Amino acid sequence: MERLVLGWPSDGPTLRLDHRRFSYAGKFVMSNTGKAIVRDPGAATDREYDDAVLAAVAFNEDRTDPATLWLRYVTVRHDRRGEGLGPRLCGLVIDRAADRGYERLRIAVNNPFAYEALYRVGFGFTGETTGLAELVLERPAAEPADRPAAAYRRGLDRFRRRELSAEETAFLDRKAGAAPPPLERASGG
Repeated sequence: MERLVLGWPSDGPTLRLDHRRFSYAGKFVMSNTGKAIVRDPGAATDREYDDAVLAAVAFNEDRTDPATLWLRYVTVRHDRRGEGLGPRLCGLVIDRAADRGYERLRIAVNNPFAYEALYRVGFGFTGETTGLAELVLERPAAEPADRPAAAYRRGLDRFRRRELSAEETAFLDRKAGAAPPPLERASGG
């Protein structure tokens, strides 16, 4: 597997992901965000979709703060979820954002699995929500965020107030009273 940044927003990169295999597939066709991917270089492709892609991240600069890069969408092919591809790919974007002079990264997450995954690469809950009740996470580009256990649990509690799937409920039950997950090496290499 290889991880790479396909381009920054000004480059106009696009991806054709199969909507049956990826959440948010239609968002990656847009050319106004940068894109990074994990791909299997040996995968066959039918040319209708970018079939070698296993995970993708779309990102762009904050409209009002040029020092902030937003991760807009993170998607992992359904059959590859739970392997850590999303956090490792976000690690690559974190590193490249720091190289380009960004001071911080932000993301708004809508489920406890994404919340946990981003915590693993140094994001912390800001206490803010945006959009359709998405929780805003942030981290400095150069180092992990401070991640107090109380803030981590407050974010998990926000998810508990929602209508959840059985898997989400079981996950949150396992996390009751927990500390933030250990940091994984964010570097995308």
